[in-house]
Amino acid sequence: MKSSSKHETNTNFLSGKGFNRRNFLRGIGACIALPALESLKPFQSLAAVTSASGLATTATGAPLRTAFVVFPNGSIPSAWWPKSEGIDFEMSPTLQPLAESRRHFQLMGGLDHMEAVGGMDGGGDHARGNSVFLTGVRLKKSATDIRAGVSIDQLIASKVGQTTRLPSLELTCDSVRKSGGCDSGYSCAYQYNISWSSAKTPVTPESNPRLVFERLFGAGTPLERGRNLELRQKEQRSLLDFVMDDARRMKNRLGVGDKDKLDQYLTAVREIEQRIQQSERFGKVKDPGVETPAGIPNSHAEHIQLMYDILVTTFQTDSTRVASLLLAHDGSNRSFSDIGISEGHHDLSHHQNKEDRIKKVAQIDLWYATQFAKFLEKMEAVKDIDGKSLLHNSMIVYGGGNADGNRHTHNNLPIILAGAGGGTLSTGRYVSFGGKPTTNLFLTMADRMGVTGVERFGDSTGRLGAV
Repeated sequence: MKSSSKHETNTNFLSGKGFNRRNFLRGIGACIALPALESLKPFQSLAAVTSASGLATTATGAPLRTAFVVFPNGSIPSAWWPKSEGIDFEMSPTLQPLAESRRHFQLMGGLDHMEAVGGMDGGGDHARGNSVFLTGVRLKKSATDIRAGVSIDQLIASKVGQTTRLPSLELTCDSVRKSGGCDSGYSCAYQYNISWSSAKTPVTPESNPRLVFERLFGAGTPLERGRNLELRQKEQRSLLDFVMDDARRMKNRLGVGDKDKLDQYLTAVREIEQRIQQSERFGKVKDPGVETPAGIPNSHAEHIQLMYDILVTTFQTDSTRVASLLLAHDGSNRSFSDIGISEGHHDLSHHQNKEDRIKKVAQIDLWYATQFAKFLEKMEAVKDIDGKSLLHNSMIVYGGGNADGNRHTHNNLPIILAGAGGGTLSTGRYVSFGGKPTTNLFLTMADRMGVTGVERFGDSTGRLGAV
């Protein structure tokens, strides 16, 4: 019997029996992950997966996602915190860019990380603030013999990550360092990593958007992905060109709403790739003393937005449900010339109560909040399989392990919890928890993600309660 050609196989699959998301992926060669489409009956397939795994979903059956976004060097408390709590809180100066999204997040005061306090260990608050933030444990002060703890993202991923293509995704917009001494006798591994799979194993984040994109959308083994990349570079063809013909055939079988969703998704993916290609055309450039590899934009803002966009796409395709993004390591001394600040961030954070320096740090805090606001707006704009937004069906922590950068404090950390957790979280409010461990929040989030059998995490004293 004569075997069918690829074209014949695709035609039969599109027009006949077995019309579902799995066959659609097979029909386009699994070259690119797709958003969940109602026409392809994702509710049934998702329900089967969650029933077998115990993985938490929303009440509608849509997947629940969580991400941890970390910014450096604390904040200016007087510019970060509103004057009063409740649902009618007035947006503070630093959080003004988030005004349009205020109904989608809660500002959480009174959360501490006391294991990051120096005590007998002395200096090293940046290293501790960085790696204690998601672990909640006391770090071993050493440049060579590291010991931290499992981070909350990796704990969740170990329990629920088996149901997605990637158990978790770790991103950074900073350098990647795994060894050597960095901060007052602490290993660089502490200061440049926020995710830990074990006490001695940091999960190295990826800083190059091109490599993240290849990991998410490249076909086959690493060797095959490398060959595909070489082919695309030689022929100047987009990744989507490999699958666009099949996608066009598929559109004829989709409902109107799903056609719009597929168009929106394919356009977004193409735009990400084009922006990466544009940044690569500039070749290798030098920041002050640091050579930037191809694929990383010259602009820090563009780098951050690319990583945020990749995070949106990753959640949209259900490639993973757990992610972390380090915007810059604690202690980062990056300057912000695009907003008129030539001094380093870390140097300015030790402002010694000098008004001009305080204003500049507040400007940097505002800049980071602006980038986060754009991310939330994109998450809200993308509709999930239940008609709700990706943001509604997510839990996104935005914060860091230092509170007041001038004094290196670790109590009343600047933390936002965005997203409604599929409708299980309160939003649109500012609430203070009066000095509870931040790990209490993480334990509560783990519960929402379907993690069972965990009574304590880090230095937690219990669940946070009504969040």
